[in-house]
Amino acid sequence: MTQPLFLGNDIYRGSTFGRRHPLAIPRVPTVTDLSRALGWLGPHNYRTSPRLRPAALTAFHTPDYVAALQAAEASQTVTDEVRRRHGLGTLSNPVYPEMFRRPATGAGGALLAAELVAAGHVVYHPGGGTHHGLPDRANGFCYFNDPVLAMLALRHRGLRRIAYVDIDAHHCDGVDVAFRDTPEVLLVSTHEEGRWPFTGALSDRGAGNVFNLPLPRDLNDDEFALALHDVILPAVAAHRPDVVVLQCGADAVAEDPLSRLTLSNNAHWSAVKALMHLAPRLLVLGGGGYNPWSVGRLWTGVWATLNGFDIPNHLPSGAQSVLRALTWTRQAGRSPPRHWFDTLRDPPRNGPVRDGLRARVAALAMRLRVAV
Repeated sequence: MTQPLFLGNDIYRGSTFGRRHPLAIPRVPTVTDLSRALGWLGPHNYRTSPRLRPAALTAFHTPDYVAALQAAEASQTVTDEVRRRHGLGTLSNPVYPEMFRRPATGAGGALLAAELVAAGHVVYHPGGGTHHGLPDRANGFCYFNDPVLAMLALRHRGLRRIAYVDIDAHHCDGVDVAFRDTPEVLLVSTHEEGRWPFTGALSDRGAGNVFNLPLPRDLNDDEFALALHDVILPAVAAHRPDVVVLQCGADAVAEDPLSRLTLSNNAHWSAVKALMHLAPRLLVLGGGGYNPWSVGRLWTGVWATLNGFDIPNHLPSGAQSVLRALTWTRQAGRSPPRHWFDTLRDPPRNGPVRDGLRARVAALAMRLRVAV
């Protein structure tokens, strides 16, 4: 694998889903600016995500849906019929100025990523990871499903055996719809139990290559380590993939408002580091994450991990300035703790492994041994 490449685009600057939406916060710009301030990102390893054309989006999405999304952006309104059929103009998937261009850019990054990964690069696409998008409708803040589009493009390029690992707090229902019955694609998802979209049960097997591990509230780093080493890594190794695609949603950490998992960002970085060596090719995507400081710090640490950069204990003033410029309307944003400004790394959140989780992990590990 050659030098890791970072995909970004200026469309993410100033573009939000609306003032009251969880995605009112900056995410990709924070990661970009932090990485540059730390000397980790420059013209040599940065690529601009293109905007995908409508015809290319129909590799997974219906032409009627793509056209409806374009029309909604142009008119900045939707009819009741479009709202019912395509899920546009809702609280979760609102009408906003860049509602076609922004997700089409994320999808364009996915196809560029597939091209670069096929050429041997490790690729980091933090603007990607919209794993809830469905063929004919928006779903869960996701208008297009860029992980699916990326994997379809990778398979088209001959990389048929894919291991898709998703550590977002929410189950990857859109990716499941696309690949649950494709044996050459392994799906491994860890997600909070009892959390929207209420899919991804432990017993759900698809074509036999689906491994779902619902996680209990108050998950700690040691419990995630058990899931990583006893389920995720053995499943990927047994699959012998041509490429690993990791959706690294940042909403499973303690400070996120849309989950009740309580990991530190060290857990995500350990997953990235471990998965880097299980296939000749790697694509890492963003995903969920709704606290601007925890997302920016976590995803910047992912970029450091991919490159083997040392994560400093104390950030230099330029990087701190990026974090101090962030604002958040939620109560936690009114008096942020000091470590949100001066370091990337969270304190580890260790703890006991609960018996119920240990039993779930053992059940999946047994199923994996039988499958192999």
